[in-house]
Amino acid sequence: MPGLPIDDEHAPLYSVGQVAEMLDVQQAFLRRLDEFAVVRPRRSAGGQRRYSRHDIGQVRYVVNLVAEGMTLASIHRILELEREVARLTGELETALRRLSELGG
Repeated sequence: MPGLPIDDEHAPLYSVGQVAEMLDVQQAFLRRLDEFAVVRPRRSAGGQRRYSRHDIGQVRYVVNLVAEGMTLASIHRILELEREVARLTGELETALRRLSELGG
């Protein structure tokens, strides 16, 4: 039996209004996050932003960074660097696993 969209943390299920209410932020703030490419929700067929649970977690993280005084441009860069670290960590783990398999 296939999983339901609600089971997929990346399923775009929530509107801007719903997310704004959940996180107690302004809808305009969410639109700015999209404009600055900080959190980019998917779009519905009608062009409306639709947020996944993963997106909502990212917005919560960004809200905390903003509360610490960071700008959206700096937050965008932080998120880029975090993704790069995660990618490099994955590559290192793969290389170490291969090395171990070769007996080194």
